[in-house]
Amino acid sequence: MRVKIKARVKSAEQIAVSTEFIKLDSFLKFANAVESGGMAKNLIEEGLIRVNGEVCCQRGKKLRPGDRVELRGQIFEVTAEQSCTST
Repeated sequence: MRVKIKARVKSAEQIAVSTEFIKLDSFLKFANAVESGGMAKNLIEEGLIRVNGEVCCQRGKKLRPGDRVELRGQIFEVTAEQSCTST
């Protein structure tokens, strides 16, 4: 008997940042994934955060556009904020 398993691809919530990079703990607060910096610190130290599919225990990890952060089944993708230019 063959069983087919389909992997669900979770859509990522896109979070635009206006700087070149943002640190992981700051990103979690900015994305409203955590309520405080202390909560972000604890989750990171406990190994509950994944960055680009790998567990990340560095609070100061620099995230750049294209990076994906996963916490408790939620996926956030860092994107660059679009700037408005006038001519």
